[in-house]
Amino acid sequence: MKKEMSSFDVRSIATELSQLEGAHMDKIFQWGAGNVLFRINVQGEGKKDLFFKDKKWLYSPAQKPETPIQPTSFATYLRKYIDNARIGKVRQIGFDRVIEMELLKADAEYKLIFEIFGGGNVLLVKDGIIDTCLIQKTMRDRKVRPKEEYIWPQPRFNPIESTEDDFKTAFRESEADCVRTLATAVNLGGQYAEEVCKRSGVDKMLPAKEVQDDMLSKMYLEVKDIVKHVIDVPETTAYLKDGKIEDFAPIQMASHDDLESKRFDSMSAVIDAFVKQIAEEEEENYVDPEVLKLNRRITKQEETVDEYRMHCDELKKKAEALYSDYQKVSQLLEVLNEQSKKLTWEKLKEGAMKIPYVRSIDPSKNLVTGEFGGEVITLDYTKGIDANASDIYQDSKEIGEKGKHAEEALNQSRAELAKLEKGLEKQRIANAGKAQPTKQFWFERFKWFFTSEGKLVIAGRDAHTNDGVVKKHLKEKDLYAHTDIHGAPSTILKDGASATNEELRQACQFATAQSKGWVAAVSEGSAYWVYPDQVSKTPNPGEFVPRGAFIIRGKRNYEYHLPMELAVGEIYFQGARKIMCGPEQAFRDCERMLIIRPAKSKTRLSGEMAKRFNVPEEEISRILPPGDIEIVREKWPKEEESE
Repeated sequence: MKKEMSSFDVRSIATELSQLEGAHMDKIFQWGAGNVLFRINVQGEGKKDLFFKDKKWLYSPAQKPETPIQPTSFATYLRKYIDNARIGKVRQIGFDRVIEMELLKADAEYKLIFEIFGGGNVLLVKDGIIDTCLIQKTMRDRKVRPKEEYIWPQPRFNPIESTEDDFKTAFRESEADCVRTLATAVNLGGQYAEEVCKRSGVDKMLPAKEVQDDMLSKMYLEVKDIVKHVIDVPETTAYLKDGKIEDFAPIQMASHDDLESKRFDSMSAVIDAFVKQIAEEEEENYVDPEVLKLNRRITKQEETVDEYRMHCDELKKKAEALYSDYQKVSQLLEVLNEQSKKLTWEKLKEGAMKIPYVRSIDPSKNLVTGEFGGEVITLDYTKGIDANASDIYQDSKEIGEKGKHAEEALNQSRAELAKLEKGLEKQRIANAGKAQPTKQFWFERFKWFFTSEGKLVIAGRDAHTNDGVVKKHLKEKDLYAHTDIHGAPSTILKDGASATNEELRQACQFATAQSKGWVAAVSEGSAYWVYPDQVSKTPNPGEFVPRGAFIIRGKRNYEYHLPMELAVGEIYFQGARKIMCGPEQAFRDCERMLIIRPAKSKTRLSGEMAKRFNVPEEEISRILPPGDIEIVREKWPKEEESE
């Protein structure tokens, strides 16, 4: 299973994070050994999250993780200095697992640096000096602590910028085999070293110096092909074994042809899924530390009780065995007692060992060990059989008492465990009552809803996703909807060529409501729809088309008097429950629905709505139109209201 992000993963994430350029920092949270969350205000889209989890996974999660109420000193420091800072350029440093994010304020410029290697770190740097960092450490070539100069990690081979000669030189200087040379000297890491060998057909165990020039050229071309796909046309893919993610990459991996593959829309999406999978596995295998401690104690106590019980039974058997061999025992004790008064220890021992059933004798302690009645028993030969039996019974009684006390302690520990497990079960039941996220689908990276006839409508959240939604998802049989209001999203009605007039009007109403017309609290608006071949990114001579905008040529089919109104309700898609925001007419047979309009006063109501639909607040806030809302009417079962 994948243990860390590769340099190619980091390049892919850096590309995704460039979408945050121009956004502003909001709250920062830090908890645990290495979890740091940055809430970011993105114009026209609301809040996004950037999560550095466990000091090794950097991504934008679909749902905001649970964060602590009280900020740590590290989070407090960052809030003080970079709150509301505008995000500038985001880039990967060389081909290292390091991402630099420029943060611009009126009085200062900072660099937020994520080191995704060597245990991971987050640093705030100003004018080349470390202001603060998550982890302080001293290494051979640099110090990572406040007030020290920030020194970049030693640059390594960069396969993105390297020439073929650089590539061949790295191989000629290597003493390792082919795959290790690719992984270390060429800086690809093990995952991509295996991939290059697989694609080029090179024996990965072949010594690097024995690889011929023509094969080196072929390998170099494969490296460049991987680089091109990662940067220009990423195909983020997860590789699954028994339904669980084993690995992922921003390209399709020939070296994983034995695994099932699954495409994801982004590197953040696949990391999010992978991290959730890890958490679920940990949760399944999780045992409370106190439960573990008690179980260990109980196991040891059970062993002790068993030992006492066995020892007690053994002593009773020995006492009984003495009387079953009464004459032999009595004679032995009597003879040894008399002879011990006459003979030296050596002579006594010599004579005693000639007796067949005597195992050993210790004259210094007056003890003899022999086999009587099938039991091996040690006796004091200065005492008679009754006195010896009495001693054994007394030992048995004392051990029995110890065993009784041990059993009482065991029962007490078992009662503690039962009480603890009962409390944990109550806690699990309480946690189960908390709102859980619904199943996530690919279209949720956009604004979305399903029409009354079940056709999917998707719209951009910002300038970047406006471009993406058209370039990737506008197909020949779809329709494009838009409104003349500034800041309106590009909206696509999938399979719109077969849409009814009602569905066209729903798509246009959605495009209008998701625009800044909602923020302006206008009562109604108008929008139009066109065919895909009317939508172009090519400007007229002398014109400029900014990011997120398109040129519409030809007739526009307008829909007028569209109410600035949407509904939020419960639907089911592919068997999964979802909360959808769209025109009221799109909800068929919906039993729980709230009709919303722009509010005249500041109020979002997302928290209240989340409680009513029993989903996390983040899930509601992502689907709502921009600006404040008010609930004007609702459809809700009376039974639930009375409860």
